[in-house]
Amino acid sequence: MSAWPSTEPRDEGELVTAARDGDRSAFGLLYHRYARMVHGILLCRVPPREVDDLVQDVFVSALRQLHALRDISRFGAWLCAITRNRANDYYRRAIPVEQATESQEVEELEQSRATDHVAEQEAAAVLEVLRSLPDTYREPLTLRLVEGMTGPEIAERMGMTHGSVRVNLFRGMQMLREKLAEKAKSPEPSAKAGNVAQRMKLP
Repeated sequence: MSAWPSTEPRDEGELVTAARDGDRSAFGLLYHRYARMVHGILLCRVPPREVDDLVQDVFVSALRQLHALRDISRFGAWLCAITRNRANDYYRRAIPVEQATESQEVEELEQSRATDHVAEQEAAAVLEVLRSLPDTYREPLTLRLVEGMTGPEIAERMGMTHGSVRVNLFRGMQMLREKLAEKAKSPEPSAKAGNVAQRMKLP
């Protein structure tokens, strides 16, 4: 099968259509465009150590189901739905959610506390609180703060308006700061939560 020529227009609709017709190189370009989004959505839902493997699962599933996508302009939103469903499947197939969540969080927190790297400790503190936010704020904030995507990128990839993403990022950031500040004041505060809350702002 021929590779997608570099001189060809790379409009997303054309890529989706080509991928649906069996062009693996076109699907590869879609993978590179959407991998961060899929990674971020999974990261705020499942244990971090499982994310990379699940990213691959999501794209394999998307490739198999691509023929059923009727509106190619909704590819991003469609892929988001597949990603969330895969995260839900992970917990259905694993040990009971209560046991899984408790054991995984304890293990990950212990690993974080064992490290001497400040940046890793701060990232763990933020991710722990991020995962407690409502989906409306959790996903775009993870994509912005962890995956480094811009507001317009998030809107385009997820099939949302720029205005709604901007509002969700603003409100989510407020909620995140408040929760980090509360965590810093708790009887057993995270070592880095207070520092992160003071410095945090959308770049």
